[in-house]
Amino acid sequence: MGSWGLGSAQADATTGRSTREATKQPRITLQQTASRSAKPQNVKLNPVRRAAVEASRAALVSPGPISCVPYVRAVTGMGITGNAHTWWDGAAGLYARGQRPESGSVLSFRSSGGMRLGHVAVVSRVVDKREVLIDHSNWEGPGIRKGTIMEDVSVIDVSDRNDWTAVRVQVGRSDEAYGRIYPTNGFIYNRAPGSRPPSQPMMAGGDVGLEELAEAPAGAAPHAAHLSEALRGLNLDATITR
Repeated sequence: MGSWGLGSAQADATTGRSTREATKQPRITLQQTASRSAKPQNVKLNPVRRAAVEASRAALVSPGPISCVPYVRAVTGMGITGNAHTWWDGAAGLYARGQRPESGSVLSFRSSGGMRLGHVAVVSRVVDKREVLIDHSNWEGPGIRKGTIMEDVSVIDVSDRNDWTAVRVQVGRSDEAYGRIYPTNGFIYNRAPGSRPPSQPMMAGGDVGLEELAEAPAGAAPHAAHLSEALRGLNLDATITR
């Protein structure tokens, strides 16, 4: 993997060099991404933040590669500026933050070795308490070009406390391979601090705030077995079931 988390200024410099590709699903449009963002925008943005969102939306529909920051900003409408590793602190006082995934929230990766600028990704689906699917851009892997948009990429939580402070990300196009452990901050929600999340299904055990799939997609059993094995290999008290 190369470097991620480039700011919008760096992204603008790369616009037009090549045609983007989206893996996992066909290329999504701005209208489709708006419906994918699960939270209505109820945060008032100042002119600078609004301009950053509009510039990112323009970059998304232009040819060429796109970095993670302008991609996430365009998809979610969140007016956070700066490189990816600054987003967690940048969201303080503007957006709600927490340790539980929600559809449409932003997973914030910390700066770490080989990824000094951090990374941000949009949660497209919460599978269960240990797995989410994300949409993101500029995450390099086998057969994936820099600046490429990838959709429905599996991410598993490998933190000891199931607080999503350490994750492994699906590598390339493989449904069975995951990369190294990455430190993360948590999730940034597209709503004001102190606001309540939208109602979500009750989970087994009475927990609220996570979505579960009503039924597993075709071919999910081998994938679930692989996740359980990966988690057991990390000595975590968790089992993935479908």
